[in-house]
Amino acid sequence: MFEIGRAKQCDAQTAFEIRLQAIRHQCIGAYTKEQMLAWTAGAAKDGYDVLMDKYFYLGCINGDPVATGMLDLENSEIGAIFVLPGFMRQGIGLKILNHLEGLAQDLGLKEVNLDATLNATDFYRRCGYVGEELAIYHSPSGLRLACVPMVKRLLLWRGSRER
Repeated sequence: MFEIGRAKQCDAQTAFEIRLQAIRHQCIGAYTKEQMLAWTAGAAKDGYDVLMDKYFYLGCINGDPVATGMLDLENSEIGAIFVLPGFMRQGIGLKILNHLEGLAQDLGLKEVNLDATLNATDFYRRCGYVGEELAIYHSPSGLRLACVPMVKRLLLWRGSRER
């Protein structure tokens, strides 16, 4: 059974490991080996753990974490959608994305944005995101990666707060 729940600070290393495995599995060819190794170096305590204080979620199957996702309200940004390689292509990333978009709607956001990795742009386009221009993502560690900034307008449901 798949469930999505709010991550806690103690989940940071688990979330970091999901991220590491997803990047190393799925970004082959979109980025160089050197970029991927630099991108996944370190540990959660090197700064990734601060994301747990945002709207960070774990997707779990029978209680075991297999996916992550985050909504950064300050920037109206969705990010950190990663799925363990053994669970990819099962709709789990889409479930996480839909959950985060629903949360954004409930919180009154009119649109959300994200920086899509080069291997994920088609997925996000299929989900209604718009963006074509290549840009450079600057990570807190100083790593520079090509990405595609994308945006999606959200429908405001009756009863949603205006922001």
